Amino acid sequence: MKAKDLKNSILQMAIEGKLVPQDPSDEPASVLLERIREEKHKLIAEGKAKFPKGGESIIYIGSDGSPYEKKVDAKGRVTSDKCIANEVPFEELPEGWAWARLETVYNFIDYRGKTPHKSPSGVRLMTASNIRQGYIDYTREEYISEDEYATRLSRGETHRGDLLFTTEAPMGYCAICEMKRCSCGQRVITLQNYGTVGPDNALFCQIILSPLFQIQVKDHATGTTAKGIKAAVLKELFLPIPPLAEQRRIVERVNELMPLVEEYGELEDAREELDAALPGRLRKSVLQLAVQGGLVPQDPADEPAGVLLERIRGQRRQLVAEGEMKAPKGGESIIFAGSDGRRYEKRVDARGRESEPVCIEDEIPFEIPESWEWRRLGSLVLNRGQKRPEARFAYIDISSIDNVNQKLGQETVINAADAPSRARKLVAKNDVLYATVRPYLHNACIVDKDFNIKPIASTGFAVLSCLDGFLPSFLLYFLVSPSFDSYANANENAKGVAYPAINDNRLYRALVPVVSAGLF
Repeated sequence: MKAKDLKNSILQMAIEGKLVPQDPSDEPASVLLERIREEKHKLIAEGKAKFPKGGESIIYIGSDGSPYEKKVDAKGRVTSDKCIANEVPFEELPEGWAWARLETVYNFIDYRGKTPHKSPSGVRLMTASNIRQGYIDYTREEYISEDEYATRLSRGETHRGDLLFTTEAPMGYCAICEMKRCSCGQRVITLQNYGTVGPDNALFCQIILSPLFQIQVKDHATGTTAKGIKAAVLKELFLPIPPLAEQRRIVERVNELMPLVEEYGELEDAREELDAALPGRLRKSVLQLAVQGGLVPQDPADEPAGVLLERIRGQRRQLVAEGEMKAPKGGESIIFAGSDGRRYEKRVDARGRESEPVCIEDEIPFEIPESWEWRRLGSLVLNRGQKRPEARFAYIDISSIDNVNQKLGQETVINAADAPSRARKLVAKNDVLYATVRPYLHNACIVDKDFNIKPIASTGFAVLSCLDGFLPSFLLYFLVSPSFDSYANANENAKGVAYPAINDNRLYRALVPVVSAGLF
């Protein structure tokens, strides 16, 4: 159950008399309603309130146990008396409770048709945009002049503690007025107790916001673009009235429960945030475990990574001899563990001459299993180079990549004459594509399909063709792992502000763990 549903359930229990126990010694609600009527009649006699159109409503329980309503005119004559069992929201009220129309309980102060003239200062104007569900938002400030405020008093004066109800845009919001002096906009109605007699407004603010009352509001709303409820209709809506003593007990209980509901809501929000983030976090954790050798157990019978690396070195030498790739500048990189347990790197040129080893322990991002080894990315992949398209081709752009699942989507077939300037990189099946611009977006994938025509990739990619036995799937997992993210997006590697990018030299210098092909 969500926090909002829990709050609504508590309010529903409250207005059905199920939140606190009834006390037979409580003065019944009918006595409170009679006092309210007496106070109302005084105000009518003084010209401070109007007698209800259609007569005063008095709801009572008939001998058959059903609710009835009689209407009484200004002279005390009963003009109608009928059963309203099919009108009230629910029929059975707790002992001592009563039904009443909203107008029976509250005097309406309504400024509809009286457009306020805004002023830089003066008396605070409370508009529908200030009234929220149970509280007032003071961030929007508007005022009317003292003179205009004086003229508006002819319709009534809003007091601290009154209820403020929005009739439109938004419809049905309610809050307690906290200001000593203010005036309301056209879409706000002040619900004011008759004199000093009335219900507990803290409770009735919540009742008005409860599903029971809000359903009545929506059922009686009019309008198409913006729904609203007319004051005359609002006056006729029903309220369940508990005994005054029970109202206070309900308020005490609601005040005890609402902080718990808010705490529950905060926990719920945190859980939803965790649920939303968990798949991504879990995926990152799994990837990091995988590239560190912590996802599956090591098998001593597996071929060591060193054997795989020897085959890769042999393939590189052959490709260099055939002119398919260039010998690395400065010699081939070989990384090994020294007698002191630290990692060192040496370079071997085309004649087999070795450089002095250099300790690179501070570059090692994490520990790997004993049978694994570290290599520079450039030692493990082939760069197929670039070429301007000469015929129709399948263009793979950054937008071709599903960067959530790291999958290749639909390429675009383009004529050579219409080729974008970035359509240059040669690519083949099983190559790994890695977008070097904004690497944190993870626009990376394996080219996992055959093409009917020659594919060309954007220069926004590094095209990484894995050498013998170095699996494209493992390389892709590594490139989108948190560890490589830290490297690729570090300030010294990703240059640029709006579109940070890692260049080929930095990319190929990245340290990659090498594992036996049998593990992936």
